[in-house]
Amino acid sequence: MPGNKYNCSSSHIPLSRTERLLRERELREKRRSNRALNPNEAVGSSENSDNDLRLEGDSSRQYVEQYLEGAAAARALDDVCERQEVRPYNRQRLLVVANRLPVSAVRRGEDSWSLEISAGGLVSALLGVKEFEARWIGWAGVNVPDEVGQKALTKALAEKRCIPVFLDEEIVHQYYNGYCNNILWPLFHYLGLPQEDRLATTRSFQSQFAAYKKANQMFADVVNEHYEEGDVVWCHDYHLMFLPKCLKEYNSKMKVGWFLHTPFPSSEIHRTLPSRSELLRSVLAADLVGFHTYDYARHFVSACTRILGLEGTPEGVEDQGRLTRVAAFPIGIDSERFIRALEVPDVIQHMKELKERFAGRKVMLGVDRLDMIKGIPQKILAFEKFLEENANWRDKVVLLQIAVPTRTDVPEYQKLTSQVHEIVGRINGRFGTLTAVPIHHLDRSLDFYALCALYAVTDVALVTSLRDGMNLVSYEFVACQEAKKGVLILSEFAGAAQSLGAGAILVNPWNITEVAASIGQALNMSPEEREKRHRHNFHHVKTHTAQEWAETFVSELNDTVIEAQLRISKVPPELPQDDAIRRYSKSTNRLLILGFNATLTEPVDNQGRRGDQIKEMDLNLHPELKGPLKALCSDPSTTIVVLSGSSRSVLDKNFGEYDMWLAAENGMFLRLTNGEWMTTMPEHLNMEWVDSVKHVFKYFTERTPRSHFETRDTSLIWNYKYADIEFGRLQARDLLQHLWTGPISNASVDVVQGSRSVEVRAVGVTKGAAIDRILGEIVHSKSMTTPIDYVLCIGHFLGKDEDVYTFFEPELPSDIIPAIARSRASSDSGTKSSSGDRRQTSKSTHNNKSGSKSSSSSNSNNNNKAAQGSLQTTERKSGSNHSLGNSRRHSPEKISWNVLDLKGENYFSCAVGRTRTNARYLLGSPDDVVCFLEKLADTSVPNSSSAS
Repeated sequence: MPGNKYNCSSSHIPLSRTERLLRERELREKRRSNRALNPNEAVGSSENSDNDLRLEGDSSRQYVEQYLEGAAAARALDDVCERQEVRPYNRQRLLVVANRLPVSAVRRGEDSWSLEISAGGLVSALLGVKEFEARWIGWAGVNVPDEVGQKALTKALAEKRCIPVFLDEEIVHQYYNGYCNNILWPLFHYLGLPQEDRLATTRSFQSQFAAYKKANQMFADVVNEHYEEGDVVWCHDYHLMFLPKCLKEYNSKMKVGWFLHTPFPSSEIHRTLPSRSELLRSVLAADLVGFHTYDYARHFVSACTRILGLEGTPEGVEDQGRLTRVAAFPIGIDSERFIRALEVPDVIQHMKELKERFAGRKVMLGVDRLDMIKGIPQKILAFEKFLEENANWRDKVVLLQIAVPTRTDVPEYQKLTSQVHEIVGRINGRFGTLTAVPIHHLDRSLDFYALCALYAVTDVALVTSLRDGMNLVSYEFVACQEAKKGVLILSEFAGAAQSLGAGAILVNPWNITEVAASIGQALNMSPEEREKRHRHNFHHVKTHTAQEWAETFVSELNDTVIEAQLRISKVPPELPQDDAIRRYSKSTNRLLILGFNATLTEPVDNQGRRGDQIKEMDLNLHPELKGPLKALCSDPSTTIVVLSGSSRSVLDKNFGEYDMWLAAENGMFLRLTNGEWMTTMPEHLNMEWVDSVKHVFKYFTERTPRSHFETRDTSLIWNYKYADIEFGRLQARDLLQHLWTGPISNASVDVVQGSRSVEVRAVGVTKGAAIDRILGEIVHSKSMTTPIDYVLCIGHFLGKDEDVYTFFEPELPSDIIPAIARSRASSDSGTKSSSGDRRQTSKSTHNNKSGSKSSSSSNSNNNNKAAQGSLQTTERKSGSNHSLGNSRRHSPEKISWNVLDLKGENYFSCAVGRTRTNARYLLGSPDDVVCFLEKLADTSVPNSSSAS
């Protein structure tokens, strides 16, 4: 949107996310104060209820109409301002996408429609919000197959700030009635998947899910059609879980938020859903994911970590460096509207009538949809138990239960209705008299004013939801109780319990005895305690309004996008493949250093499941790499080194047929594929710690199901990638604590923590530390006479091993780069061959490792660095040239040439699947590596003949 304050770049953006949000909050409060001083500004207020059917009557519809009718006036004002090249207020456009529009359409003719306003629903939360311009996108609740009718309805809805999505009857049946209401809604409310007719459900599931995805794509198409740069797209509820992914595929820079108005179940419940992974990944495409309570947010993050194997953080879910922020945003109501309603003459008169009608009796109230999750039978049974145990209250208390019918065509709901009627009739017959009954049960809605009057005269409100996203009945009751200060009994399974729990009496609705006792506590509560409880809840309801909820969500969504941009600015760019290939073809002596695991390995098809342990532990070369690797290896101008943390046997199995260098165990063992393994380990490497660490790793492996540890010559690795994530983290913490206080407290080792692994290595065992010795062997073996002028280093390396990237970096200060010098005598100098300087892998190697106590590895490293430093001073000629040497050569001062003549544009370091890296560039996955090496091999083929 032109001129949008959220698009303009500013050099004054606070560095702290909290600072930005506090500043935005201050600006919102100032704007509210300014509007309060200008009462002539268009006004609006709201009511948000979880019962769309409960509020009926002209007062509610006129109220919503007042807001929606403001669209025409707002557009007229915008037109005038655009002609004058000014804007009255720089408001951000908000596209609110929900399953249903806030209006229902009724066809009156071929091109004529009448619109009926829906008082409840999402529109209520946004009525009084002035911070942005809202446009509504959704289904109008009617099938319109003809083009004439669609155009007429679109035009009529435009006057209400609404944009329709046209769904045919079959899509509605499969998507809305099928997948949404029969699969997702019961699952999210802990009712589980349909139990009866399992085979039929299984057969129809795929078609329902296909319709669900198709409907979400249709919503996305409409959003894309009306989207303008700078707009915020706010997707709502379980009907549109696939929408964020569709929108991001259309425009990755679109600001997308998703909010769930129902509970989100624990991961153990969600994992039963056949499409669990696909839905989670689709929601994660959003920038900000919101829930009513922290519990729901925690469950979502847990599902992403346990089902998808992603990393959960305090801020949300991280996937390959991209963070989807997950947070709780408790919704509220417009409390001022309820407070003002109590001053309306009709409401005052209605209150008077109710007080006269129930004079001398305490009034208890329940307002619910007639739904399985609302706990109406449990509420009535608890009231019956209270009457049984408190005979003195039988003629002094009355329960008014408003049960709004819903989904009356569904057998389960019909059965529930009959059950409730049966219980009510039994209790009234048992405890009622000719003139009074203890329960008044209404199977219908009340209009807004009648409901406010009923709230105001109530002594005890009873909310016994078995599972509820929020339940705003409790908020509405508190808002109307400033005079009476009644008591709220609230189910701990309602989202509102986290907000109003301090002032309410929390109960477990399944415990009938507890609820009955709470009724007695509420009826006998002293005025002083009622006052304290009410004051706390009333303050919360007054300050945490629906408008504040909406403004906070959009503000945090805008800030989340800013935060993401700051994060992206720190992420290396994608590998410029064309440039890398072009410079490769122009170079004369090339060095390719390739990682193995998660770089050259074949992908494992888990069919949507997380972690097939047996397949993933068996590392195999990507089958499509065999041809490209052979082509690259056959080029005499190209040297390939596979540098891996894997063991020698693994590299032998996968690369034995290629003409390349293999560097196993982080470069500590080296061989040309047609030669023997040699060790490049520093001399006097102390490995006395191995047995004690192995004992600890074995102990934790036995205690942690699906964990395992690997024993290598220079390191030990404990891996808990396939264990339960939370348990694995706890075990890893205990393991580290035990290691530091015991086996390695005085040992010369490095502890390297991966995302889900713990590795203990001898000090100095890193890929970067080994590369100088590896290069020395390569240069000697190939008898190189021209310097290396092109280096490509690709891998998925741990942070500890990323020193291999900086090792070749020509643009680093010369005192940071380790100089590698290799004395090279001419053929007629009679210098002793270095073959005698190599240490073959044998028993003597192991004896040396375990028995060297006189000199620690750290001292050896210091000596090596000192030697390299002297060579660097002598031999470095420019910032782009490196001297190559072997720290174990006896005559490092005899230098005749520089092995590395590497300019910055000819060095390409690339991390695979790791955004937090020291590498210059990124590639997303092994498949991307395969694609790139195939292109590189095609370039290398014609050079082979010319190079030779």
